[in-house]
Parts: sequence; C-alpha cells; structure tokens
Amino acid sequence: MGEFGRVLTAMITPFQVDGSVNYDVAAELAAHLASNGTDTLVVCGTTGESPTLTWEEEYQLFVEVLQSVAGKAKVIAGCGSNSTKEAIAATQKAAKIGVHGSLQVVPYYNKPPQAGLYQHFAAIAQACPDLPLLLYNVPGRTGQNLIPETVAQLAEISNIVGIKEASGNLDQASEIRRLTPKEFKIYSGDDSLTLPLLAIGAKGVVSVASHLVGNQLQQMIQAFSAGKVEVASEIHLQLFPLFKALFLTTNPIPVKKALKLKGWEVGSTRLPLCEVDSEVSQNLKVVLEKLHLI
Repeated sequence: MGEFGRVLTAMITPFQVDGSVNYDVAAELAAHLASNGTDTLVVCGTTGESPTLTWEEEYQLFVEVLQSVAGKAKVIAGCGSNSTKEAIAATQKAAKIGVHGSLQVVPYYNKPPQAGLYQHFAAIAQACPDLPLLLYNVPGRTGQNLIPETVAQLAEISNIVGIKEASGNLDQASEIRRLTPKEFKIYSGDDSLTLPLLAIGAKGVVSVASHLVGNQLQQMIQAFSAGKVEVASEIHLQLFPLFKALFLTTNPIPVKKALKLKGWEVGSTRLPLCEVDSEVSQNLKVVLEKLHLI
C-alpha cells in the first residue's frame, strides 16, 4: 500500500490576477511536472498555500489534477487540519474521487501532546482505512514536533505508510528509521537534505525544487540507489544553490517567482504571503541563470 515513488512534488497553487484559483494552469503545470521527473503530486500542502485555500477550492484542485495526470503520476491530497473532525471529513471526501493518498500535517497552533497527536492520526487512519496516509512533520510551521517514538507507534497502523520529515534534524530522521519497519517510507521535507537522508534509509523527497529540476532529482536519487554516490553528490552540490535560493524567504514565494521567470502564469501568493522583494528576486535569477534554467 502507498507506493509513491522517489520524487514527490509539493505543487504550488496558481492564481488568477483577481486572486481566484487558476485551475487551467494548475492542470497544465501538473501534466508538465508528471512528464519531468515527478512520480507523485502533493496537492494543497504548505507549498500549495493550503492555509488560504477554502475546502471547496482544495477539492476542485484534487479533481483537476487527478484528471490531468491520470496514468502518468499519482496524487496525494493535502487534507490535514488542526481539527481532527475536519481532517477526517476532507480526507473521506478526497478518497471518494480516487486520490492515491493523503498528506496529514501535525495539527498546528493548538500544540497537542504526543498522546493527542497519536489519537489524531489514528482516528483519520481508522476513518479512511483504504487510503494510504503520509504523516507530515514540520515543527517550524506547526509549533509541535512529532517525535520518533510516536511515529513508530503510528507506523504500526497499516494505512499510515510513511512520513514527510521536515524537522531538519538528521538525528531525528535516523531515530525514525531505527524504530520503524523498512517498508515505512521516510521522505525528506527539505530538498537540501535529500541526499543525507538517503544515506540513512529515506525513500526520496517531497520537493519544491522539482518544479524546476525534477529530472535532475530523479537522476540524483537513482544514482545513489545504484551505488554511484559520487555522481549523486555531484548533482546535489550542483543543485544546492537552488535549494537554498528557493528558501531565501517564505516558501512558496520564491518558487512562484522562479516559475514566472520561466514563463508560467502562476500569479502571486495570497496574503498574508506577499510578493518577493527585489534583492531576493535578483539572487534567485542569478542562480537560475547559472543552472541554465532561464
């Protein structure tokens, strides 16, 4: 259950000039990503600006992206919430239209203890027993860390198949790997840590950079898996400036700017996220030019 491949793209949400969701560009971008290194699209996660999307907009994005990449890539629906009841309702609705899995973020703001986190994810899994679930640990945004011991408990639930680990802590990722069965999948939540995490048993990455370099990320992961560590390291170091440039300010502001520089009409971010400033924009442009991406 839950084979999502190596490169999962945390897809941005394109907007029209008036701020409404641009479903046509979303479908076009999804198809492009599926043809350029992406195995699975993660729709309506953090990079997709889920905090400022309505449930109706998210559901429609799931529908449009599923249709666009049918047979070419899988789709994971971001249905997480800091309300267990809301997360269950959104996940059940997404499951009915045939998404291949769901990303479930650690509940934000209310900072539940570990027992509450376990009960939250277990309740969602129980309510959607046929849908593979991917945990999403990003304490820098949620204010709470899902510790390895709790992850190990959750990994015992059959349809909780892996974790997007974005704590930035390699020791924590190592402990998760040590405590969980080998079939439980660990995905890097940070492009810059993908290669180090592969070394401790990660499966791949939930990537922002794959909007721009999906094929190169596939090559890096495949090289590492084939024992060509030097080749993988060369690709990592070549792409490293891009990994850092895409986080010069809050994600997804830089990646949306990068896509616009490449000619994609993805629009701006929704407030309270704002336009990229001139310094960040110039730094990003320099990195993209050096990598011959624009």
